[in-house]
Amino acid sequence: MFVAGVALADGPGVIRSAHSTKDFALTADPAAKAWKGVAPVVAELDHFSKPVAGHRTEIRSRWTKDNLYFLFVCPYQALNLKDNPSTTAETNKLWNWDVAEVFVGADFKNIRQYREYQVSPQGEWVDLDIDRDTPKSEGGWLWNSGFKVKARIDRQKQIWYGEMQIPIRSIDARPAAAGNQMRINFYRIQGPPPERKGVCWQPTGSRNNHVPEAFGRIELVK
Repeated sequence: MFVAGVALADGPGVIRSAHSTKDFALTADPAAKAWKGVAPVVAELDHFSKPVAGHRTEIRSRWTKDNLYFLFVCPYQALNLKDNPSTTAETNKLWNWDVAEVFVGADFKNIRQYREYQVSPQGEWVDLDIDRDTPKSEGGWLWNSGFKVKARIDRQKQIWYGEMQIPIRSIDARPAAAGNQMRINFYRIQGPPPERKGVCWQPTGSRNNHVPEAFGRIELVK
């Protein structure tokens, strides 16, 4: 399948999630012990495969028997932050401000059903149950996965860091095991309008993140 010159259908990208024997505290710090030696993938293109200068995003992943972890390292040129942020309740329509996003699904047959997880530089969050064919009430944001986030901003370096701990059971009915794969994509929305930046791991060929045909894969590895 091709959209606007971008090759789709299980995009070429693969991120390998490194096993951890135990869960660990979220730090939003790539220098933390839990993240040492974990190789990242890089998101640095827009939806149409053009480089987005100054926003080369690194994404790392780990997994345990219960949780899937992601760490985003997000260089920025300008921040677009929500006033009066809440870190105790989810923020609907968080994508109107700066966010890093994980779209992930374990159903390789019904690929238009998946889950969406977002974290902001201020530690806000939202999670959504997505069904592109039969949309859920309120866009799916009333669903709750029980995931956790941590974020921090280094204004001197102009980098923000976002970390997620996602219960695997919220994505996949299978017990977590090395070799398991899921379908996944990563995105960022960054900066104030009208100069907002959209960054993709696997470009979608459309001004829309919700193109599951473009997703890559995540593999759990030992």
